[in-house]
Amino acid sequence: MTEPLVFVVDDEAPTRDMIGDYLGLNGHRVETFDGGPSFREAFAERKPDLVVLDLNMPGEDGLSIVRFLKAESDVPVIMLTATASLVDRVVGLELGADDYLAKPCELRELLARARSVIRRSTVSRAAVETNGAAPTPAHPRREVRFGTKWLDLDAQTLRDEAGEEQTLVQSEFSLLKAFAENPRRVLSRERLLDLASARDSDPFDRAVDVRITRIRRKIEPDPAHPTIIKTVRGAGYIFSPEG
Repeated sequence: MTEPLVFVVDDEAPTRDMIGDYLGLNGHRVETFDGGPSFREAFAERKPDLVVLDLNMPGEDGLSIVRFLKAESDVPVIMLTATASLVDRVVGLELGADDYLAKPCELRELLARARSVIRRSTVSRAAVETNGAAPTPAHPRREVRFGTKWLDLDAQTLRDEAGEEQTLVQSEFSLLKAFAENPRRVLSRERLLDLASARDSDPFDRAVDVRITRIRRKIEPDPAHPTIIKTVRGAGYIFSPEG
């Protein structure tokens, strides 16, 4: 099996070399870049399995690169952010980044998250390539209906009744899975954090609302007046499968 290719983009040479060396020692092919221009040049020639991206760089910042990546490809992104840059984290997640870590990051945690994101991306890509082929009777789909969409819990994809799939980043799938497993129950933000296995609850708490807003755009007939995932004032959210 080919080792996953990871692009590490960071203007600080010690940081990108340290991350690159660690990932390389743990089963990944790694290429490092000092900023947007060199990264874009390489990306035009070959597509990585993951991009580890510093948000705060001179010249083209990381948010611009996240926007470019999500417009041009389905390559997953892990953001590296300064501890104080909560706004950048929320904006990055809203743009479609798959995960984030505060700098300086713990290399073992970065490795675990990188493996998790790559694994989820590989499963989702395989599901798309099979074009929704019918499962064998011995392996039925585990699906949950969300309005006019179906969440495939095994492939970690969201599709409509025509079979067209919509991209889900990791945290969106985790939240949908939490709702699917707890229908018609009010879930507080704190409980959603637990169920979605968020590791950094303070910034993720602020991002729960952002994620649910994005999810509603994908599953609600009228996102401005949600009926599938409803807000319970002062308490949290509730998933009503029948809308």
